[in-house]
Amino acid sequence: QLQLVESGGGLVQPGGSLRLSCAASGFTLDYYAIGWFRQAPGKEREGVSCISSTGGSTNYADSVKGRFTISRDNAKNTVYLQMNSLKPEDTAVYYCAADGFAPHIAPPLGYEYAYWGQGTQVTVSS
Repeated sequence: QLQLVESGGGLVQPGGSLRLSCAASGFTLDYYAIGWFRQAPGKEREGVSCISSTGGSTNYADSVKGRFTISRDNAKNTVYLQMNSLKPEDTAVYYCAADGFAPHIAPPLGYEYAYWGQGTQVTVSS
């Protein structure tokens, strides 16, 4: 069974950093584009970043550009989201998602992925 499991969330002070991981089980991520999304209470789900299956193409939301970095290690079957200079407005549940896509192209941020993880909470507060 295809599963995605996020980890690495937690409580961090403004200006701090976290690294989220998205680990796959039941399938290999090699042929899948991966997206990171977040949803804050009372707000719509927002596409944060995505990466092509080859890792050579990425997209970022304007709100995180320059602060967040998406990467993947296909040997570890894991995708990461490094989040630096965190702000209170980054507080949300973060989800990763996977789907097949053209191998050298990162999907658009609003792409409707087929497979989703359960989410991990990120809270930025002093």
